[in-house]
Amino acid sequence: MRHTGRMGVFDRFRRSGGTRRPGPSDPTTVRAAGSADTGHLKEWATTRRGVEGFVEPRTAVSDVTLLLVAHDGEWTRRRVPSVEWAHDFANRLAIPSYDAAVVGIPARMREYNRRRKESGLL
Repeated sequence: MRHTGRMGVFDRFRRSGGTRRPGPSDPTTVRAAGSADTGHLKEWATTRRGVEGFVEPRTAVSDVTLLLVAHDGEWTRRRVPSVEWAHDFANRLAIPSYDAAVVGIPARMREYNRRRKESGLL
């Protein structure tokens, strides 16, 4: 086969024989949840009061995440293996869990972020 030097607009993204699949160095590759994420969520949830879980669905740029919000609005977010895993995790720790796409993010979290920004901590 002879190379003509002409290339279509999307040719450089194609592998031979098919469509392009993300590789490990691809900037859009999503990092999987790991035991460090699970450990962080468990430690965080057990050391704060009034924690609720908000399960965020997979998007184009991130996998499923579990957002934990304490009574004062302090929060943390980590990747989790699945929506079901997130709800099971919350149930095991007796934490109420909600689908964030349905109920949204709590106002106390937004207020916490606003207070931190005003105090120069963010």
